[in-house]
Amino acid sequence: MSTRGKFRSRQRSLLRGQHGAVQPFSDEDASIETLSHCSSFSDATSVADEGGETNEDSAQEDFQYKLKGFIDSTVDKSAKTRQGALDGLKTAMATRILYEFISERRMTITDSIERCLKKGKGEEQRAAASLACLLCIQLGSGIESEEVFKTLKPIFKNILADGSANIQARQAVATSLGLCTLVAEDDILDVQATMECFENLFTRSYAKADGTCPSISPQMSQLHTNSLLSWALLLTICSSSQLKDILQKHLPKLQRLLESDDVNMRIAAGETIALLFELARDIDSDFEFDGWDELCDKLNALATDCNKHRAKTDKRKQRSVFRDVLKAVEEGDFQSETIRFGTERMNIDSWVRKRTYDAFREFVGSGMNYHLQANEFIRDVFELGPPMLVDSATMKAMKISRFERHLHNSAAFKARTKARSKFRDKRVDVGEF
Repeated sequence: MSTRGKFRSRQRSLLRGQHGAVQPFSDEDASIETLSHCSSFSDATSVADEGGETNEDSAQEDFQYKLKGFIDSTVDKSAKTRQGALDGLKTAMATRILYEFISERRMTITDSIERCLKKGKGEEQRAAASLACLLCIQLGSGIESEEVFKTLKPIFKNILADGSANIQARQAVATSLGLCTLVAEDDILDVQATMECFENLFTRSYAKADGTCPSISPQMSQLHTNSLLSWALLLTICSSSQLKDILQKHLPKLQRLLESDDVNMRIAAGETIALLFELARDIDSDFEFDGWDELCDKLNALATDCNKHRAKTDKRKQRSVFRDVLKAVEEGDFQSETIRFGTERMNIDSWVRKRTYDAFREFVGSGMNYHLQANEFIRDVFELGPPMLVDSATMKAMKISRFERHLHNSAAFKARTKARSKFRDKRVDVGEF
């Protein structure tokens, strides 16, 4: 088995969970129109009630014309125009499956991204870094995304390590480099090298031996947090021998990040510690950590934090996360969450699955449910099988049943309200009941 095959198979075994069961169609799920964006679904959905196949083809041509315009505009002299073009391409890739269109133009798009990363400033570099990641997500794991990443990886690493580079660009690159590596890196040794780049950054936020925290600006702290989260993402594809070395080297030190003044860094550190414990117990069910008692005390303090100098929203968010982290460390427990998309569902039932899901959602945003339905690569990552074809008749039937449920719920609500109003009316004689 190739190097890629080994760590891909490891990731799939860690991500394996319950999925595939049919669930009622909800308002948050993709509509028939959304499904038709995917070329593999077009045969089942193109003959819609109002447009038919001709309108579908016309709309597709108009959309591709706009995309070509965006690609051309990425080399415009105006920075504002380039920024708009990058954002347009990002939105399209986050909400539709464009494999065939992109595959034919991937080198042109890659060249544009490279140019914007090298010559652009701030927001333009940030948009270009995000677009690079979306490009790899569209192309999936294979030779095409490998070639894209081979071109962009040196630029990413240069920006990440350059202290004089725009901080927003470095933040975006820290996040994009992590997911691009997960998708497109072919050699596990190169994965290790990239992880070391992230380590060189987030370890600078470690509290000192006396417990004092280094003086770091909020923007620099965000860079370190992004680096830690990308590092944690790549933990999910490390081999058992690599994980053993990482546990020995980093688990005792990661606790120092729990002292950070930045709530996002504390949360990222806590979730990474929970992930490491999960991975360690996956290797050895009897895994023990020498500093377990001290770590649990720290986690418990954060789960019940009442420090007055911290914002209420930060404390609320922190306490919720660290209650889950504490359960993970003490009991090996995980608070499962069900993601529904279309007629399917997927359980986020482990820290590995959560970190992977959060990483993809960082880029596709509200399009995540759609990609879970239609993106073959993402479905492969989460072991969802080939995309399910849902025809118009099925979708309509689901909508009808949803309407019927709505009528039933409305009637029940009215009856309940009427009954409660009788009890609340002081003029009604209690003896009547």
